[in-house]
Amino acid sequence: MSDSKSTPSNVFNVETVRALVEMMKQHDLSELDLREGDQKISLKRGGQAPIYAAPAPMAAPMQAAPMAAPVAAPAAGGDAAPAAAADANLVPIKSPMVGTFYAKPKADADPYVRVGDHVSEDTTVCIVEAMKTFNELKAEVTGKIVKVLVKNEDPVEYGQPMFLVDPKG
Repeated sequence: MSDSKSTPSNVFNVETVRALVEMMKQHDLSELDLREGDQKISLKRGGQAPIYAAPAPMAAPMQAAPMAAPVAAPAAGGDAAPAAAADANLVPIKSPMVGTFYAKPKADADPYVRVGDHVSEDTTVCIVEAMKTFNELKAEVTGKIVKVLVKNEDPVEYGQPMFLVDPKG
């Protein structure tokens, strides 16, 4: 009879969850996973804004460059105009979700693609892990990889360019 009081259904009740959340606050924990039997509870709080804050400035210039090039060219002069014009012809492969970028299938494997590689629409270019699900991403464009904009295991935002492809390459 005492065993019925220690069943998993008592472990994850509302009072226990509140106590766990309070403990996370006290100890500044951002994630907590508990399992008992077939039951599992995963708690996450805050913590994602600082992790994803760094890549945002890198993504903004890449997205803004093609639109800003015609306006900036007369004022900037020099090398900025040819670089912006060259990038305007490139097609970005963007992240379809927030997650972690993986350039290769395993730590000891070669990357899916490198600068100079030719890709077709169904070429796997990377993995983006989101919520512990590993999503293989296809190029969805044909051409040559000219820039890899993200490092292996970097966080990526929704819509963030990860690769630039020259469709004429």
